[in-house]
Amino acid sequence: MSKPIVAIVGRPNVGKSTLFNQIGKRRVSIVDDMAGVTRDRIYMDATWLEHEFTLIDTGGIEIKSADKILTEIRTQAKIAVEEADVIVFVADGRAGLTADDEDVARFLRTTEKPIVLAINKVDTPELTNDTYEFYNLGLGDPIGISASNALNLGDLLDAVVKCFPETKEEPRDEDEIRIAVIGRPNVGKSSLVNAMLGEERVIVSDIPGTTRDAIDTQFFVDGTKFTLIDTAGMRRRGKIDEPVERYSVIRSLRAIDRADVVLMLIEAPVGITEQDKKIAGYAHDSGKGCVIVVNKWDIFPNKHDRSTNRFTDELRDKLGFLQYAPVVYVSALTGQRVDRVTELVKFVAEQQSMRIQTSVLNELIRDAVAVNPPPTKKGKALKILFVTQADINPPRFILFVNEPELFHFSYLRFIENRLRESFGFEGTPIKFVVRKHKQKDDEE
Repeated sequence: MSKPIVAIVGRPNVGKSTLFNQIGKRRVSIVDDMAGVTRDRIYMDATWLEHEFTLIDTGGIEIKSADKILTEIRTQAKIAVEEADVIVFVADGRAGLTADDEDVARFLRTTEKPIVLAINKVDTPELTNDTYEFYNLGLGDPIGISASNALNLGDLLDAVVKCFPETKEEPRDEDEIRIAVIGRPNVGKSSLVNAMLGEERVIVSDIPGTTRDAIDTQFFVDGTKFTLIDTAGMRRRGKIDEPVERYSVIRSLRAIDRADVVLMLIEAPVGITEQDKKIAGYAHDSGKGCVIVVNKWDIFPNKHDRSTNRFTDELRDKLGFLQYAPVVYVSALTGQRVDRVTELVKFVAEQQSMRIQTSVLNELIRDAVAVNPPPTKKGKALKILFVTQADINPPRFILFVNEPELFHFSYLRFIENRLRESFGFEGTPIKFVVRKHKQKDDEE
């Protein structure tokens, strides 16, 4: 099930990035007094009242500007609005209603999307009365907020989640494996899908996905049912023009959310780009299984016996968070090693659904601690008292300890490495929850 997408839009320098960071409780966007400093959208998963959603931060929209950078920002923001489920339109309460605000509002009214009007920088009672002029935008009730002080953010988010479309659980077979094919434009996603759905495959059906206008394609390989998510999204050439990379990321967000295993395509002759890192990072953060598919290997320049080893080393270096993902080198155009892709998808799906017996798990942790004792801090030693596996897809482990604040991330990495050495978990991220162990005296 894909999470709703919320786009924050508005003219430059009204505090969109500050609001984005405040909702996400992380400083991700650049915050600066210079107009137009946010030149690319940034994506973040957020939660409010048990509602999960994806937040998109956009650059400032200047409808009438001919500046090349601002024109690109405007185009990117339009794409974000097109794909969003809810739009948060931010205006500046101190500056008051401007002609640029009215231009943006006119554009937003053409989208027929739910719009929540946030008037930022309203941090004094005197400024509250100044929000009433924003009724002239015809976008409903303005909500006065202060993003920097987190003032009235609860009211704003209440209004946002009320606009979310009704979510329905997607019917699916228990043994079905859902695949999202993601990557930059022109890396060969369509070619790979076509190669995977070759004549030797039995295509069951093309069915509507839960995302509007998405089409899923089902097929069988050796008795296993696979579903390729949103194959229509790869064919929508009419909508893909100059800002193709930005558009592809939004399509990827929705597909990743609905997938079990992600195929992250890398274009061999080009190598790993910053956009590849962004797309792959979202797949990792979403806890999805991942296979890295290096496409167009048939035209990789100056190949030699160690080319795959060197390229894999570069992958591991630049995509360090995907150390666990298997890599396959293919040519979607010629069909070279494409059969390996579904084999690896099935293998990764099995790995991410693996459960480890609690007794075996705790024995492994005892041995790991004996080999490499936990660190101490100010004379206090970390003690791992009990470990249990709480979930699968992705595997999630709860570690009960004496003092959670003593658990350094480097030691958690050591524990993860021991789990992988012993049990595999190839192709899947592993999630950890560190909790303070309750003594019997504390339990009621």
